[in-house]
Amino acid sequence: MKQNAHRVVIVGGGAGGLELAARLGRQFGQKHIVLIDKADSHIWKPSLHEVAAGTLDIHREGLSYFMLARQCGFTFIHGALQGLDRDAKRVRLEAAHGPTGEEVFPSRSIDYDTLVLAIGSKSNFFGTPGAPEHAIALDSTAQAENFRERLLRELAKLNGKRESGKTASGELMPGAGAGDRRHAAEDPPPLLKPDDALHIAIVGGGATGVELAAELVEALNGFAYYGMGELEPGRDVKISLLEGADRILSALPENLSSKARQLLRQRGVMIETSVRVAGVESGCLMDSEGRRHAADLCVWAAGIEAPAILSELGLEANRHHQVVVDGRLQTSDPRVFALGDCAQAPWEGRDRPLPAKAQVASQQAAFLYDILQARVTGQAEPAGTFRFRDHGSLVSVGHSEGVGSLMGVLSGRNWFVEGLLARLMYMSLHLRHHMAVLGVLQTAALALGRLLLRRGAPRVKLH
Repeated sequence: MKQNAHRVVIVGGGAGGLELAARLGRQFGQKHIVLIDKADSHIWKPSLHEVAAGTLDIHREGLSYFMLARQCGFTFIHGALQGLDRDAKRVRLEAAHGPTGEEVFPSRSIDYDTLVLAIGSKSNFFGTPGAPEHAIALDSTAQAENFRERLLRELAKLNGKRESGKTASGELMPGAGAGDRRHAAEDPPPLLKPDDALHIAIVGGGATGVELAAELVEALNGFAYYGMGELEPGRDVKISLLEGADRILSALPENLSSKARQLLRQRGVMIETSVRVAGVESGCLMDSEGRRHAADLCVWAAGIEAPAILSELGLEANRHHQVVVDGRLQTSDPRVFALGDCAQAPWEGRDRPLPAKAQVASQQAAFLYDILQARVTGQAEPAGTFRFRDHGSLVSVGHSEGVGSLMGVLSGRNWFVEGLLARLMYMSLHLRHHMAVLGVLQTAALALGRLLLRRGAPRVKLH
């Protein structure tokens, strides 16, 4: 197949961007395919709630972009998008810095013939006072690790209080849950109030909020198992899920929402619907009715928007900074495409844009592959517009439970699945993403290796 000098630059190594780069790289090589990302390693974004809970170790699960570039045949450049010179067909990148702030790569400019924007989305605080300062978003591995480390510190302090409330013989001091039992020590430790628990508030009852709440329940049991012997998760940690709509998972079918609500409540998660958060402070949230909700740790999972830099590129963008594209995922500049969460793409047959889902980005990557292949080989581009095939939604509600709605490909009906079957199907989505990037054999070897490693590893990350 004859190739010209056409260079495709893909900015963003998320689900769609990485799958597109891997597939094109294996066919055309480093000279033609370049992937740019502000991080140096990749993780499937829907699994960030597991990183936050500590049930998934990013240092074992993350895939180095440099390694992926070598294996898949593309060029990887580490850096964040800073600007775009469309006349010169050049992308400007910020300098890349290491963990301690030292400059690793200077600011640079990268030339392209065709550019694909796939930089995903980030949390949308909707202008809520105090939210950026006091709430933790789960947009990146760094943020997820930040939450996990803060959770560990709070649990250690709480466990220490429980231990200090015991006598040398193991009897509990008054106020530490001991009822009428007494200790004759001359200088007893400070009393622990009955309501002195760690309050974790999750703002947003969508898939991320629901999955995080369920994962935290499992993680807390693991933390209690490994050394935090005085910690009783049901008593000492209160998890609340606050949703502005009248039900959680409001974008999904009602039966799925009801089942998820039932499973979370069985696990001790407090669910409050029709609650609109009006402000966030250290230790609490305020809603629009003036009520205060305890929140020693607050996670924001209430909405998304594209990075603001997209509104500064001279391309048409909406109020959420998403780049507006047509049915072929093309922007107002014919040399620039956009896919995934950072793009506002028309949904054929619907009066609203495509939803922000990993399966949308993956299908868009497959659609763009044919167009970009034609550009690199100098052939005529295929006709037609992107058509999204909705295969349904799956939500993890713990390691042994899940709920989901699957679209019947043959029958045209929706199928409701739950329990272990739904959980296994949810896990298969992650494996399918790995197969799209690494291939079947390497994905199988990687999955087997991780399964064996987990045999000798703790259930949760403790360090």
